[in-house]
Amino acid sequence: MKYLQYIVCVSIFAACGGADTKKDATADTKKDISVETVSLTEIQLKNAGIEAGVLTNQTINEEIKLNGTVDVPPQNIVSVSFPMGGYLKSTKLLPGLHVNKGEAIAVMEDQGLIQLQQDYLSGLVKLNMTELELTRQKELRAGEVNAAKVYQLAKADYEATQIMVKGLSEKLKLIGINPDNLSSQNLTRSVPIYSPINGFVAKVNVNIGKFVNPSDVLFELIDPNDIHAALTVFEKDIAKIAMGQKVKIVFADEPNKVYDGEVILISRNIDENRSGIIHCHFETKPKQLLPGMFLNARVMVNNVKALTIPEEGVVRFGNQEYVFEALSNTNFKMIPVTTGVHENGFVAITAEGLNESKQYVRKNAYAILSKMKNTSDE
Repeated sequence: MKYLQYIVCVSIFAACGGADTKKDATADTKKDISVETVSLTEIQLKNAGIEAGVLTNQTINEEIKLNGTVDVPPQNIVSVSFPMGGYLKSTKLLPGLHVNKGEAIAVMEDQGLIQLQQDYLSGLVKLNMTELELTRQKELRAGEVNAAKVYQLAKADYEATQIMVKGLSEKLKLIGINPDNLSSQNLTRSVPIYSPINGFVAKVNVNIGKFVNPSDVLFELIDPNDIHAALTVFEKDIAKIAMGQKVKIVFADEPNKVYDGEVILISRNIDENRSGIIHCHFETKPKQLLPGMFLNARVMVNNVKALTIPEEGVVRFGNQEYVFEALSNTNFKMIPVTTGVHENGFVAITAEGLNESKQYVRKNAYAILSKMKNTSDE
């Protein structure tokens, strides 16, 4: 009987001990969840490379990522044609080739060029004859030898010839022939075409020996002075774009090089894809810049003052992000924060109680989080 009582007592104590043990485990778990501070030794701080400092109050930008192409405004695209029409005798132009203003870029040839020069020189001869006849008829009219009608006809013939010669002179200038230097000794059947701008060749639409009409475009030249980036912006973001905002531009063939730009024009219409176009000027212009090149860009919007911390100072635990406030040289408190825009290695943070005068961990914050979790496990 005594032996039976002893077994019952042992069982009761064991049950009580188990309950206490379970209670202690639950208490430890609650204690683990509530851990907010941790202490490290100076050796641990040094080995982990932990550094603390104040928050930085700086202007930070929200970024809108866009795609686009290199574009040229219409006034910077020059279509070269030949007003008289004719055959292309020679050219050395290739797409992408640079040309200087006044440089001969092609030579045209046609029998019509000879006829134009011939007509001009014949007109000069006739103009000289009608001028002499007008002078003679004017003298006769002064002596009342001839009738007024004869004098008037001579005057009309002279003026008509003068108009014809002037018109032929302008046609010659239009195709690059100086009428003042033209004579019967230097008639030519071919004339050069000169580049009207400093730029580069975008298109070559003809080949040697091809006949072209006056309305045909032989070449397209581009003036690179106003070449810019045309970016596509979705409807939901276009209201955030403003004139003068800074743009960071990257080309597919130079992914590690960033070019600075600025918004100079915003389209006021939305297309069928619910997007609009903004135009950006290059502040630093790439050397090899061709229309149609694909590019990626980041537009900096909403310039605001914000408290920022280096990205190494922010840790994520669960679904929350935290920073560590330095209570002393070796004691740290974990504070939940809301992060914002990341820029140049910094991140904007907001939380109740953040202060520019307090010290926060700015480097290797995850080392403190690891220590805190190990402390909780213990």
